[in-house]
Amino acid sequence: MWGGRFEEAPDDVMWAYTVSHTDRRLLADDITGSQAHVTMLVDVGLIGRDEGEMLLEGLSQIRAEAEEGHFVFSDSDEDVHSAVERRLGELVGAVGGKLHTGRSRNDQIALDMRLYLRRRCEDHSEALARFIGVLADLAAEHAETVVASYTHLQQAQAVPLGHHFLAYAWMLMRDRARLADLRVRLDVSPLGANASGGSSLPLDPRRVADGLGMAGVFENSLDAVSARDLLSEFTFCGTQAMVTLSRLAEELVLWSSAEFGWVTFADRHTTGSSALPHKKNPDIAEHARGRSADAIGALTSLLVIQKGLPLAYNSDLQGDKAHVFRVDDILASTLPTLAAMLQAADFHPPAPSSWTSALDLAEVLVQRGVPFRAAHEAVGRLVSGLLA
Repeated sequence: MWGGRFEEAPDDVMWAYTVSHTDRRLLADDITGSQAHVTMLVDVGLIGRDEGEMLLEGLSQIRAEAEEGHFVFSDSDEDVHSAVERRLGELVGAVGGKLHTGRSRNDQIALDMRLYLRRRCEDHSEALARFIGVLADLAAEHAETVVASYTHLQQAQAVPLGHHFLAYAWMLMRDRARLADLRVRLDVSPLGANASGGSSLPLDPRRVADGLGMAGVFENSLDAVSARDLLSEFTFCGTQAMVTLSRLAEELVLWSSAEFGWVTFADRHTTGSSALPHKKNPDIAEHARGRSADAIGALTSLLVIQKGLPLAYNSDLQGDKAHVFRVDDILASTLPTLAAMLQAADFHPPAPSSWTSALDLAEVLVQRGVPFRAAHEAVGRLVSGLLA
């Protein structure tokens, strides 16, 4: 792909160190972008219509191979882009070399990631909606189940257990809203920015964007190929959702303890101990709690990769995808697994302490004209005396 400038082949050590296979999951998106690019090249007259048909037919065959699980990557493929171009050449011959006309891998990967993240925003939004539905069902089931709410992990006020579940539902609804907001910003095509400064060829980036169903086209070529803030934003959205799930998981672990005794999980969603015959461990919740740490680490790494890079593209950015995909996978696996645990759980919390009505008593006095501070002190003295 870039060997014309060089008189030596890549050293095996260099190749092993610099080549990553992480981007192979972008195969379908790379094909989609390439098809839109070819259509544009034909429309503006940069390649013949017959050539365009050959390229599109070859790309369609590659897509079919990918969907059927038959596409074979080669050790010589530097990335997913070179894999597609190599296979296209095998299928259509020398005309395959025209696929890269007016395009760089810099704007190509930027497009691939936008297409991928656009899909994943929708997938995660649907998964979050299903999880929120589980919480809503539990809330309805336990609308009359009274438990203690906690501040400082001390019993505070009496609330319905359903109210507690809905608190997490509202958090996750905001996580959905963040993904929807990001989805709008992702809907801009960077193709045509080329390596950094555009192209002297009569490209039509708007045609590509229209072909991909994208709402906008890049305004600045340097920004288009070098910015990774949208990847960071997606990774943050996933990480924030995992932090929410981790908080819920922590409570599930607490509630399943003998000290709380609020919930019993189905045997199929728990594990035992190799030494302690009586143990029934809430491993799903513990793993969810632990994987939130992985997500936080991935987000941090992604931000640090970007923090000192000059414009435009630098190979450091090759490492961005591993962190994005890590959080993507963590959230995708955690949502249905934790949902299954919740749906099969038996919630049986004990009644809260009578002291959770202390504020209610103080407010009764307030309604009778007693200043709140005086009412607060009077109830506090009552509690202290009864506990003595």
